[in-house]
Amino acid sequence: MARAARITEGAEPDAPRARTGRIRQAQESAILQAAEQVFARAGFAGATMNEIALAAGLPKATLHYYFGTKQALHRAVLANILQLWLEGTDAIQAGAEPREALSRYIRHKMRLTAERPDASRVFANELLHGAPQIGDILRSELRLLVRRKARIVETWIAEGRMAPVDPVHLFFTLWAMTQTYADFEPQVSAVVGAPMGPKLVARATTHVEGFVLRACGLSD
Repeated sequence: MARAARITEGAEPDAPRARTGRIRQAQESAILQAAEQVFARAGFAGATMNEIALAAGLPKATLHYYFGTKQALHRAVLANILQLWLEGTDAIQAGAEPREALSRYIRHKMRLTAERPDASRVFANELLHGAPQIGDILRSELRLLVRRKARIVETWIAEGRMAPVDPVHLFFTLWAMTQTYADFEPQVSAVVGAPMGPKLVARATTHVEGFVLRACGLSD
């Protein structure tokens, strides 16, 4: 019993820290999601910290506590979006089967396009303005990641496991094909005559996946 008591006593100081950590994580997540929505609709110049605080359901002072300035919050939103998008590239590994790896990445991107369309719009707006907030990340982390994944694609091609394509430009093609359904959703919905619901997303995913796999010589 004494030993059990000591274990309990030793764990007690960690409990408040754990709760504080969870609260901090929840608040930061709420701020990032709210900021993503506001930046998508108002742009960086039009968005205000007050509007973001209202959307997050938090005091404005809390935003400044975590992120300091609107510029810092904007950069955090963009970095978070990029991280979410690039998580899908984990499927592209040297030992993976090319067809399955590319299919998984395409489905990952299309799922995010459907679930987080504002994320794509915020990112597109940043690029249209010359990437002032995350140009350094694009030139460093993103460039290195694409180079690593491109080398894997080059290996697949050299081994005769897929058709010859430009490995780097393959990623540009994938990004353009998947993100257009978020960035240009009004155009897609107007032409198709239906909102961007589950059926249209599934149809688009099948099209993009099939198109890319055929181009890479990986279709059945």
